[in-house]
Amino acid sequence: MNRIPLIELKKGESAIIVSHHGGRVFERRMSSLGLRPHAVIKKISSQLFHGPVTIKVGNSQVALGHGMARRIYVERISNE
Repeated sequence: MNRIPLIELKKGESAIIVSHHGGRVFERRMSSLGLRPHAVIKKISSQLFHGPVTIKVGNSQVALGHGMARRIYVERISNE
């Protein structure tokens, strides 16, 4: 398994969430946004200099701060 932080995904890449690392509040926040392990996401955009990362999960778009995105680990989905 080749897991990487969400921030390392390139724009347009899809991935499956493998895990996220944080306290209970962080875990609850991610769950409320639909960012649970095994959820499929697609990176929409990211800003330079540690700005927000926008992803699509289900039919929703979610903007995450750089620090939050750094604690979410994903596995790329091959686009074959």
